Amino acid sequence: MAFLRLGSKSEIFHREGHTWVCTSGLPSDICINTGEMSFNLHKFPLLSRSGLLEKLIEEYSNGEGSSLNLRLDDIPGGAKAFELISKFCYGVRMELTAYNIVSVRCAAEYLRMTEDYGDGNLVMQAEAFLNEVLGNWSDSVRALEACEEVMPQAEELHIVSRCIESLATKASTDPSLFSRPSSGRETRPSPEDSGLWNGISTATKTQHTGEDWWYQDVSFLSLLLYRRLILAIESRGLRPETIAASVVHYARRYLPLMNRQSSFDDVNSTVTNMPNTCEADQRALLEEIVGLLPNKKGVTSTKFLIRLLRIAMVLHTSPSCRENLEMRVGAQLDQASLVDLLIPNMGYSETLYNVDCVQRILDHFMLVQQAAALATPPGIAEEGQIMKGSPDSLTPITMVANLIDGFLAEVASDVTFKLPKFEALAATIPDYARPVDDGLYHAIDVYMKTHHWIADGEREQLCRLMNCQKLSLEASTHAAQNERLPLRVIVQVLFFEQLRLRTSISGWFFVSDNLENSQNQINSAAAQQQRDNGGDDDVKQRVSELEKDCSSMKEEIQKLMKTKRSWRNFTRRLGFNRKSNSCCPKGPKASKLRAVAPSSGNRQQNSEKIEVVPPETLKVN
Repeated sequence: MAFLRLGSKSEIFHREGHTWVCTSGLPSDICINTGEMSFNLHKFPLLSRSGLLEKLIEEYSNGEGSSLNLRLDDIPGGAKAFELISKFCYGVRMELTAYNIVSVRCAAEYLRMTEDYGDGNLVMQAEAFLNEVLGNWSDSVRALEACEEVMPQAEELHIVSRCIESLATKASTDPSLFSRPSSGRETRPSPEDSGLWNGISTATKTQHTGEDWWYQDVSFLSLLLYRRLILAIESRGLRPETIAASVVHYARRYLPLMNRQSSFDDVNSTVTNMPNTCEADQRALLEEIVGLLPNKKGVTSTKFLIRLLRIAMVLHTSPSCRENLEMRVGAQLDQASLVDLLIPNMGYSETLYNVDCVQRILDHFMLVQQAAALATPPGIAEEGQIMKGSPDSLTPITMVANLIDGFLAEVASDVTFKLPKFEALAATIPDYARPVDDGLYHAIDVYMKTHHWIADGEREQLCRLMNCQKLSLEASTHAAQNERLPLRVIVQVLFFEQLRLRTSISGWFFVSDNLENSQNQINSAAAQQQRDNGGDDDVKQRVSELEKDCSSMKEEIQKLMKTKRSWRNFTRRLGFNRKSNSCCPKGPKASKLRAVAPSSGNRQQNSEKIEVVPPETLKVN
């Protein structure tokens, strides 16, 4: 830390309670009161250095030898700053540091300690040392913190803006290009950084070498100064990711709710026990932090934004603040997790979780997706999908569809969750976004199991949300035995499963025919090569390899034929007819499927026969 020593005389001041006394051997002829402190001094050393004190002494002095009593309650820095100024006037040794330079500089300006009242006066020396302080990162941070005590005077002398400019310039450049010693902050060492080796401590201090090296230092600033510093850094073109990370670090330091797991009991106790003044300060802090976050998508994690949204609901921030957070979350909803979306409802509400908030977030996500689709030309969009790589990679809208299906399954067990809200949330996701409807079917099943009193018409309406053709084999098997589903849905599931089996079997026959054709071609090619080359060794070796390949293909064909027989037995057990239009083109008759409806309390005891028509005549909702 930089420092400047002024004066050469030994200490002649001592304190007696709330009074500073000068022991120079001469009786005191002036008493200056600053706050609760009094200074018994002499007129001449003061008026020879200060224009203000010279004026006051001339105005209020009653004559030579008379004692004078003055009050300087408005002096910047108070008694601490005036103590240093008194020592400077008497030539006593004193030390200027980054902690006191701002108050001394403001106090010297207030007392008019310019070059008109002596060469090398305090204003000039304090200004020169302040420039030296601003050349160092840590000293600049300390000086900016000290500005808070004398903010009006520091603003008037442009000390605050100079400190902010210095810090913003250094934060935007390589830290190795300027002096950045330790800031002197006390930080808790992590368990990995501490240890003993042969009784010797091996603890090392973490040195930040990345872009986050300045986060810890500026987090000690007040919100007003921190906001001005971040805006100055942003104006210099620093990456939005770096600025967002600094704001996150600052928020975690001053928002206690950020580091607390929110639950229903925790939310209620927090709202009840938090004082009104503290809640107001936290509310203002949160709104400022939301305003400082960069608007660029993806620079702030979705988990952190949802956490801020939860706290905003607890603190009852302004509607614009909550709307801003919901829009930010909606723009990158595909990066959220199910646990993040389980936002507890505040106070008395119908549902345990805030379904309306999730609906608004989802609506904004769909608006962003639609705007992006309109702004992207069709050819570029198709090329982008091809370049994404493997077919297993999920698009953002598919990821959101899986997320919402999981959310619906989680909140469906809430008995207060109304059917219209369930339908609205599920219907917001378009049909093409769900490659498989297993997640939606699971949510519907949980809802019907919890809300077992809903009417048959509502069950029908609920099942129209899913597409029976997009159920996996496992889900179809479960749905065919699910007594909570309407009978029409079970029939649809069985019918589409039959079509799927027929398609698979037809595909196997096609593969076996191709293998037989390939075998004949290989044999003829090998014979032709033998005739052309007349027993060449290389050709013999090639033919031998081809024969081995043919043998392995025959084994595969035999396995497929065995599998075909097992599937035929499986279809007979399910009651499917072996002949159909798709497999046997002869005969104009359509295939029929006869299945026995599962028995339940609401259905007839006798097994009823159900005729399933082909898909072109069956209406599937």
